[in-house]
Amino acid sequence: MRRTAVVTGAGRGIGRAIVERLAGDAWVAGLDLAFPDGPGAAQWVRETDVADSAAVDAAFAGVLEERGGVDWVVCAAGITRDRVSWKMSDAEWSDVLAVNLTGAFNAARGAAPALRRSRAGRLVFISSINGLRGSFGQSNYAAAKAGLIGLARSLALELARDGVTVNVVAPGFIDTAMTRQLPDSVRARALARTPLGRCGETADVANAVRFLCADAASFITGTVLPVDGGQLVGGAPE
Repeated sequence: MRRTAVVTGAGRGIGRAIVERLAGDAWVAGLDLAFPDGPGAAQWVRETDVADSAAVDAAFAGVLEERGGVDWVVCAAGITRDRVSWKMSDAEWSDVLAVNLTGAFNAARGAAPALRRSRAGRLVFISSINGLRGSFGQSNYAAAKAGLIGLARSLALELARDGVTVNVVAPGFIDTAMTRQLPDSVRARALARTPLGRCGETADVANAVRFLCADAASFITGTVLPVDGGQLVGGAPE
């Protein structure tokens, strides 16, 4: 049976790659603030601010009207506002938490009734290894990404009775438009801390998400899957 999937942050980067990977097995709706390169593999798109709970609820209502149900939800929307903590503004803190953490909660809450009715309910959050280890100049981002783990494990308990699994994928250094803009010295340090010796591809993250959505992963819930080329086992950053 062809599933129905919803992906937030679907307009670019990791979110767009997830849409492409899921589209072979599912009808995919993409939510994002903008789709600069068009809808891609998504069959249905809506410009949506995930920090706005009413907008998220309206988007899921649109999907339900179109499809009648939702089976897979992947929360990949995220932003950065990097600055050392003592110089970080209230807006830089709250904006990142609003999109990266509250946005995921809004999507999970909006999708929960449909996921509970599905026979293959899957909820996947895209976190980061920086949510597990911290990151200099990213207290807002790391706190939000760490919060996704607590959120996922709580939802895993709440939704288990309905057979819905809730898991987290934690990417490491992935080749995206954002990381390509980093100074060469920063990229070099990140690669030096990656035991596999290469930058990850967005497809690497998308493949992990697809696995967690598959029937083969139906007994996996409340877990965190790093996709980081071994950075976490390689030790703390210098």
